[in-house]
Amino acid sequence: MMPSLKQLRYICAVAEHKHFSKAAEACHVTQSTLSAAIQELESQLGVVIFERNKKSVLITPLGARLLHQARLILGNVEDFVGLAKSHDEALTGEIRLGVIPTIGPFMLPHLLAELRKSYPKLKLYLREALSAQLLQQLQEGKLDLAILAFPYVMPDMETLSLFRDDFVLCLPPGHQLEKSKQVKQYQLQGESLLLLEEGHCLRDHALEACKLESADTDLVYQGTSLHTLVQMVANGLGVTLLPAISVAGDVLGDTHLKIKEFNNENVSREIGMSWRKSDPRREEYLLLADFVKENTPGAKPLA
Repeated sequence: MMPSLKQLRYICAVAEHKHFSKAAEACHVTQSTLSAAIQELESQLGVVIFERNKKSVLITPLGARLLHQARLILGNVEDFVGLAKSHDEALTGEIRLGVIPTIGPFMLPHLLAELRKSYPKLKLYLREALSAQLLQQLQEGKLDLAILAFPYVMPDMETLSLFRDDFVLCLPPGHQLEKSKQVKQYQLQGESLLLLEEGHCLRDHALEACKLESADTDLVYQGTSLHTLVQMVANGLGVTLLPAISVAGDVLGDTHLKIKEFNNENVSREIGMSWRKSDPRREEYLLLADFVKENTPGAKPLA
């Protein structure tokens, strides 16, 4: 007996949530239904995918390999459905787009307004998550597209660079660098640098762009969002690096903080789009990519 798509979705949900009850809730079934289906699958295959105990759910080494294959299968099923719809007019119907938190709140409001004007038949469903989660959801077919910051390893995905997003330095009023027209990377040495907590790729991209090592500054990994970092700077806790698109998206609000550009044009991150190589709607995604490049305030063309 072959595994069912439901069983594959169930094991992927348990792997994502590391909890049978939460996975069942996400799949809109009872926990007993989900558990029975997974036990039946393990029995059919003669394998153990999950180690179960009262405190946690662990994935076995073989289970991890099977889960990777399950995600690819689910993604291919979504591409099968997409192929049937690919004869429709461009940028109509549904597209599920994932965006990382350091891009979405600042790029999407303006972009969505322009998309509604130009492509009124497009139904764009949005999901905000960290890069690792977006990749997993692309693999499983839960998302069609993702917009994130490169470099980021995207196996089995096609990637396309969109634009350059410069980093700027955000200072509290009265800071010693306030009178400088532009700043240089070395001037950050010794500063209390506020950055996002572990898991956000913006932190690593910012440090790499500024050619900084952890020992060069007093790194404070406390922010959960760019808005949080801005408020911490406003309270005199340090300085931070912000993407230009967030400043264009009014991340500063009414804080009256100072923004300084770097004199090196390479202090930036690269923003790109990714989708499954097997997805038949490539031409639509390329059309959407061009639209994103033309309608993102603060973005700069790639060199």
